Amino acid sequence: MAFDKRKPGLGTTADLDRILGGGPLNRLYSARWTLLVLSVGLLWIAIQGDGEIWRAGAILVAVLLATMFLPRRRKVTRLKAKVEARRRAIVPDVSMRKLTAALPDPCFILDRRGIVRFANKAGSSIFGNVKEGDPLSFRIRQPDMLAALDNVLDGGPIEKVEYTLRSHSERFYEAWVTPIHLNSEPDGSERPEFILLLLHDQTEQKNMARMRADFVANASHELRTPLASVIGFIETLQGPAKDDDTARERFLGIMLYQAERMSRLVSDLLSLSRIEMRAHVLPDTRVDVSKILRHVIDSLSPLASDLEVAIEAEDLNEELWVAGDRDELVQVFENLVENALKYGKDGEKVAISYSQIVDPTDSKPYYAFNVKDYGPGISQEHLPRLTERFYRVDVASSREQKGTGLGLAIVKHILTRHRGKLLVESKPGEGATFQVRLPVSISSDL
Repeated sequence: MAFDKRKPGLGTTADLDRILGGGPLNRLYSARWTLLVLSVGLLWIAIQGDGEIWRAGAILVAVLLATMFLPRRRKVTRLKAKVEARRRAIVPDVSMRKLTAALPDPCFILDRRGIVRFANKAGSSIFGNVKEGDPLSFRIRQPDMLAALDNVLDGGPIEKVEYTLRSHSERFYEAWVTPIHLNSEPDGSERPEFILLLLHDQTEQKNMARMRADFVANASHELRTPLASVIGFIETLQGPAKDDDTARERFLGIMLYQAERMSRLVSDLLSLSRIEMRAHVLPDTRVDVSKILRHVIDSLSPLASDLEVAIEAEDLNEELWVAGDRDELVQVFENLVENALKYGKDGEKVAISYSQIVDPTDSKPYYAFNVKDYGPGISQEHLPRLTERFYRVDVASSREQKGTGLGLAIVKHILTRHRGKLLVESKPGEGATFQVRLPVSISSDL
């Protein structure tokens, strides 16, 4: 009978083991080639021994009985068993690998020598394609991390450390070093077979905390300076300049200017706070941006006339519907056009244009509104920070134009709520273009 191992059914070795139950017939089948060679040898001996084939037959029967009823020798030798056990001890199984690969955070599996045995996709990306078999100490040099790994490898409990990765940009991680014991009940002092290293990204949280601290410090500074000025002039008017009419008129003018500055700052802070509180609430109304732009141009025409700057706009008779809050979108375009008038007045004109585009990042239709000035422009190093709170390209010029440093931050937060985007392009000497992108709205969207 021929047994085909490639086809399922009764002809497979597994089915033979199941039917014969590992008994004598199964052992006889396993020793078939040995018996065949032995039979040929005995036949040859019998032929050479003057035909005494009965002796060869007796020997053959004895060998058959021994093969059928004596215990079969194990195929795996002790040395092979030790090698296999060692391989299993240092290489994680398939289930462990699949679980680690499914985690979104960078994750590594190390053996008890600190050698990487598996790294998921996120882990390989942040450390530049970590390969299995590489010691993790080749990639991580931070002493706290290495000390935590050593403690856990020596049988210690789970540890958490702060890890900072400095490459193109600084990133902050919360590293969890967890021992993995394959035994069901480790005694607490036994060294683990594996170490699971999980890196949870804390960069955004750290940046937010730093931004809040900077915001409080900057707001305090912005308010303290005019407040100290007002208090100082009041004390002067109550004392040495009490009867000086000339000084009183000059000081009152300065006090009015500083009080107006504080009023604008508090107003912008309150506005920013209200916008942040509603950042997660999508607008539930549709507005025509062409009407908003016409309103903004009309309201800022007196300022443009005072600054001797012309506002040039495309035909705004076409309806441009978006899902949005009218007052907030008015604030967006007022801030952008007012900035263009004040800081780009050297170019003597501000151009407003629009078009409908498909954003390549999400393949959705957007209205793109451009506010372009022809002033001195902005250097490239300032562009990424323009929307930060209290950030100014030129502090003296900003204060001269009665700016608070919060205008573009307010624009950014309003557009975030509207699922829009703000893009800035500028080169020194060529002016600046601020582009607002808002998703196109149809009646079925709301």
